[in-house]
Amino acid sequence: MTTPNVLETNLEGLAPPKRGKVRDIYDLGDSLLIVATDRISAFDVVLPNAIPGKGRVLTQISKYWFTRTADIVQNHLLSTDIREYPASCRRHADLLEGRSMMVRKAKPLPVECIVRGYLTGSGLKEYRATGAVSGIGAVRSTTRSAASLRAITVMGTSGMALSGPDTLSVGAVNVHRPPSTPGPAR
Repeated sequence: MTTPNVLETNLEGLAPPKRGKVRDIYDLGDSLLIVATDRISAFDVVLPNAIPGKGRVLTQISKYWFTRTADIVQNHLLSTDIREYPASCRRHADLLEGRSMMVRKAKPLPVECIVRGYLTGSGLKEYRATGAVSGIGAVRSTTRSAASLRAITVMGTSGMALSGPDTLSVGAVNVHRPPSTPGPAR
């Protein structure tokens, strides 16, 4: 299915969404509708162009992991099936199909998993200061955007806060493994 790039959504019949870096969030009363757009963000800046289909890919990855881990930890996912959405959402099925999820309202846990294949942003800053990224010293150089020796997975916090009536602002901080905790096998 070919659809135009989706840089933002404004779904008729729903209150204006709150906007994150790549997702638009609609309040449905007892639940939320999260719509992943094709927006690109880098270093906490939303760029003016898009990656075609990015929102669909992000939603399918999220759906996979929320479903896969549901027996380990409860999550907010209610449905990605448009037929289960309220009528006010179903009328936008062409836009929402594959790029949206209806979720429970919940207090966010501001943690994210970051896979770094290149040394840039907060990872580069930390590496230059300490020689490691989240306690892992597996990089080739301190040159901006240098490829790592291998991809490393780190945890981070996402300092999400409402910075205005319609905008979420986010600031990332790397989470460090306590010194007594062994790291991944190298």
